Amino acid sequence: MSPLPPQPISPLDGRYRAAVEELGEHLSEAALNRARVHVEVEWLLALAARGLFGAAPVEPEKAAALRAFAADFGAPEIARLAELEATTRHDVKAVEYLVRERIAALDLDRVAELTHFACTSEDVNNLSYALTIRDAVHRIWLPKAQGVLALLEERARAERATPMLAHTHGQPATPTTFGHELAVFAFRLRRALERVDGVAILGKLNGATGDYAAHVVADPDTDWPAVSREFVEGLGLVWNPLTTQIESHDWQAELYAAIAHANRVLHNLCTDVWTYISMGYLTQIPQAGATGSSTMPHKINPIRFENAEANLELSTALLDSLAATLVTSRMQRDLTDSTTQRNVGVALGHSLLALDNLTRGLGEVAVDRPALLADLEANQEVLAEAIQTVIRAEVVAGRSSIRDPYALLKDLTRGHRLTADELRDFVQRLDIGDAAKRRLLALTPAGYTGIAAELVDHLE
Repeated sequence: MSPLPPQPISPLDGRYRAAVEELGEHLSEAALNRARVHVEVEWLLALAARGLFGAAPVEPEKAAALRAFAADFGAPEIARLAELEATTRHDVKAVEYLVRERIAALDLDRVAELTHFACTSEDVNNLSYALTIRDAVHRIWLPKAQGVLALLEERARAERATPMLAHTHGQPATPTTFGHELAVFAFRLRRALERVDGVAILGKLNGATGDYAAHVVADPDTDWPAVSREFVEGLGLVWNPLTTQIESHDWQAELYAAIAHANRVLHNLCTDVWTYISMGYLTQIPQAGATGSSTMPHKINPIRFENAEANLELSTALLDSLAATLVTSRMQRDLTDSTTQRNVGVALGHSLLALDNLTRGLGEVAVDRPALLADLEANQEVLAEAIQTVIRAEVVAGRSSIRDPYALLKDLTRGHRLTADELRDFVQRLDIGDAAKRRLLALTPAGYTGIAAELVDHLE
């Protein structure tokens, strides 16, 4: 057997690449190195701008050229970094040397030693990861998730008054509306996304063990924590004043836990929609040319929701692992986070793929209202709750002498299917007030939805 040409191992880089490739702009190795170059350049410019050690600020046009070098980081820089790292065997040191080459090309040798000044690799890495993860979540993942939320809210409003038989423990239960059930998911997802959006993303720049030791020796008179804070906040991050060599990654754990929670809400949505499809409450809209089953021509399989379900499980497992492990580092530093953080893109990629499938899937299903009504009519016994509750109220009001209304209705309905006529006949013979009797006689399963429709307004 001939060997295959080089192939991607992960389906995210193969079969599903089109759905997730935007993440590569932020969570690839190249994106990380671009962010590293950006941090190195900005740190050098910040130190020079302060005139530290007698350095003069970098001229505006050369500062702009350095920033353009970081912003335009592309194939030539990626190739050169690979060459440098083959010698350094250290990724951040290779980035430092790449920046120094650009500094030399701009005739900025006078500030060359400000490159990576007093920095440990983690000073550059933690800020670079913070920037790339922030942008991946807020520019790619969160808008996609908010798109699913908008679809849910739209469908919830459209189906707010569509009655549906509920199923608690898988058994026929008090009716609701389809819109109300979608609104529940929308409300849950909105809260989960607000938590994701609200996570503070931290950064630090304080040296080898977090105490500015090298900084202070080089210049005892500079307020280095103030310099660090101004720099970190200038990158759009929240300054962490107390760390070891590494930024403690607690913000990452918080973020991944929040995204994992959103994943779980969406996973529950997938399982419910799948179930409603299997029950015939939802019909799948045929897509031109699509094959549902390789052998059964009649089938349309709910693959969008099954695919989303599986990818949410993979994403959540990875996010849980990241959240659990990144918060531990032996004493002042170990390198376990170096490998784990490189898989953030994989974790978010599986979630993004699920969001893509959910977006498509929700646009390919329709509510079968006749099927919903038929199921409601076939389960008249769900009105037992309403009847026994009204009897209780009548007993309290002194308009009925019935003892143990619950037992009365249990004997009538448990294990029995009743027709609408049989139930009306039962109500006619009840010892209750005329007004209560009229309300019950007018009641149908489709009309027994309480204020489900009005509750959808809480989405506003």
